[in-house]
Amino acid sequence: MAAGSQIDTDILSDEIFDVLCSMCKNKGNNTEGEKFCVDCHDYFCRTCVKVHNEVPVLVGHKVLDKSQVKSGTSKGLPRAPTERCDRHSHKHIDMYCQNHDNVGCSTCMAVDHRLCKDTFYIPEFIQNTAYQVTPREIQTKLKEIAKNLAKQADRFKQDKQRLLKRKAVLLADIRKLRQEINDYLDKLEKSSIDEMEDKVKILEDNIEDGVKQLQVNRSRITSATDKLASTNTNQAEVFVYVKMAEDAANAAKNYMEHANNRCALADIEFEPDRTILTQLEHKKTLGTLKEKPTKTSANLFQIKRNKSYDVKIQSDKKQRYVMSACCLEDGTIILADYNNKKLKRLHSYNYTVTDYCDLPGMPRQVCMINNTQVAVSSEKGVHLVSLERKMKTTNTINTDFVCYGLAYANNDLYISDNDTSVYMYTMSGRKLTQFSKDQSGQKLFSNIQSIAVSKDATRIYVGDLDKGLIVLDNNGQVISSFNDKELNRATCCYLTEADSVLVSGCGSNNVLQFTSDGELMGEVIKADSSKERIELVCCNQQMTKMCISRWEDDNIEVYDI
Repeated sequence: MAAGSQIDTDILSDEIFDVLCSMCKNKGNNTEGEKFCVDCHDYFCRTCVKVHNEVPVLVGHKVLDKSQVKSGTSKGLPRAPTERCDRHSHKHIDMYCQNHDNVGCSTCMAVDHRLCKDTFYIPEFIQNTAYQVTPREIQTKLKEIAKNLAKQADRFKQDKQRLLKRKAVLLADIRKLRQEINDYLDKLEKSSIDEMEDKVKILEDNIEDGVKQLQVNRSRITSATDKLASTNTNQAEVFVYVKMAEDAANAAKNYMEHANNRCALADIEFEPDRTILTQLEHKKTLGTLKEKPTKTSANLFQIKRNKSYDVKIQSDKKQRYVMSACCLEDGTIILADYNNKKLKRLHSYNYTVTDYCDLPGMPRQVCMINNTQVAVSSEKGVHLVSLERKMKTTNTINTDFVCYGLAYANNDLYISDNDTSVYMYTMSGRKLTQFSKDQSGQKLFSNIQSIAVSKDATRIYVGDLDKGLIVLDNNGQVISSFNDKELNRATCCYLTEADSVLVSGCGSNNVLQFTSDGELMGEVIKADSSKERIELVCCNQQMTKMCISRWEDDNIEVYDI
């Protein structure tokens, strides 16, 4: 029923039959309906029925007191639903498809369920069948889901706070890198300036040396000139002065030639390293941002009450033996019934079998592809099964081995034999790779029963009767393994929504929970010697439910977690 409706949970009982005025309900008011319009199929309070009667196109509609509808004095007017269809707002939700366990208006049935055989008018279905409507039980389920939604809302708030804190850290990292770049550029600038200063100092020293030599030569020229000017008749002395003047002149000439050549080499210039600018021009950012999945700390499941449900159907010829199960996003459970060669679809609340599909082989492990398709392994290969309308096999992937374990991730199938190998296949049936030996050439497995793969395909979980739980990375390297008396003869591996792993042990008759890296968290279901061994386990955290089945038992046990 749509949100906002608050009809009493015993609305369908014989003693209490309170309904709300449709017009008031649309306004968000809860007013009891006193009148019922046969043509509109709506209830009205005393005020709104006057409005109804004043509308020209509604004149002539048959309006009855609620008591007439309740007492059944008006033939053909059973207690009808008043909820309107979300898709066809002019229609009431008054039809029920038993094949899909779904309600809708007559238009919905004509469009979406035209091929379904078991569609009924809801008031007639309730009157003519022993179907039990249990609003209280559904309300309990809704309260549980609402509680989980509230928890998820809190997680979103925490994620936002963590994201904002992370933003501050990232901003600090970016600015730190910028500062490091600035510091490095400052160092390069200083080195360039120091190099320039050193070069200029050398040239400046050369000039100073030249100036000193210039002064020496000028002094010698001045001295020689003065001595020649003051020469007397002493011919020997004149001869000396002339020779000294010639030496001074030659020395000055040689200095001038050398000085001219040296000055020609004195010009310097700066040639920038353009590769630095070129590299910066090609950079759009100071670095790259990468999303790295955060590891959520999964909690050890705490089981509460449990209840058994019979999943045997009339066409079963043998005692049921469930090998595997998977849970869809809406809570629907798909069971693989090995002995009866069937896939069975269970209702998400009462766990009754709503549909089944016969298989060409005995099913081993079933896994979800999406909400409309599952895959199941058998000795005949891997069968793809459509969940739309009536379940049916749509395709088979043939292999050269008997298929046991089966999982799906990143549009690939992971298939195992019951011996020593896990294979990776495309959805079209092409074999991609095989995991069977470690780096030293030793066999990884010996008796594979089931497998699971993380959503990002970085972890492969293998349940082996002899070797326990083995966790591989996507290159086939062993991350961890667990083979202890606490887990004797591992059978079923199931990956939860929080990426923890549930593993059942048929020898230890229990269920253990492991982290995504294969570390033991604890025992979820303890061994019970009075009960048959546990074969499978599956979980729906959104519905806070966990299911197990036991050896050759027609019931499944559903636990609250």
